[in-house]
Amino acid sequence: MSLRIIAGQWRGRKLQVPESEATRPTSDRTRETLFSMLNSRLGSFDGLAVADLFAGSGALGLEALSRGAASAIIVEQDPPAIRAIRANIANLRAQAQCDVRACSVMSLGVAKAPLDVVFLDPPYGTGAGAVAIDKLVRLGWIGEATWISLETAASEPPQIRSCTLDAERKVGKALISLFRRTNPA
Repeated sequence: MSLRIIAGQWRGRKLQVPESEATRPTSDRTRETLFSMLNSRLGSFDGLAVADLFAGSGALGLEALSRGAASAIIVEQDPPAIRAIRANIANLRAQAQCDVRACSVMSLGVAKAPLDVVFLDPPYGTGAGAVAIDKLVRLGWIGEATWISLETAASEPPQIRSCTLDAERKVGKALISLFRRTNPA
């Protein structure tokens, strides 16, 4: 499978895909749908702080940077995926904008500040995305203004206790869900 940046300053640039069974890269078509959904809500990515969690190739975070995001935290624990992420960042000369963390999403500590957009693309069928989102809300990564994108299998619509569903789209075997943090009562 080959991936490319869809829009922005790096439009058309190819991305390395991890040589690993542990990752399932988000297709160009699915990313295009996701970014269309977010653009209609955000207006632009200019100056935003994003996180790409369960990152695989880092394509979601790099796509956001290509479209004007200021910074991306990219989290992945699979060694072949981390190698691909670092190669993609180097190829795009995006080192200054990226904070790559070779660890489990579940081991992230308290955030310095809430992010503008959080992308999660966990392994299908694990429920890891819902667990991670609830934890990230508690740790301050997700604030009231944060947009959360969660990709799951189309057959597993997520239930997130701490967030409200804003929109969802089925794209092939994937379900893209956009959430906002539910205001605490």
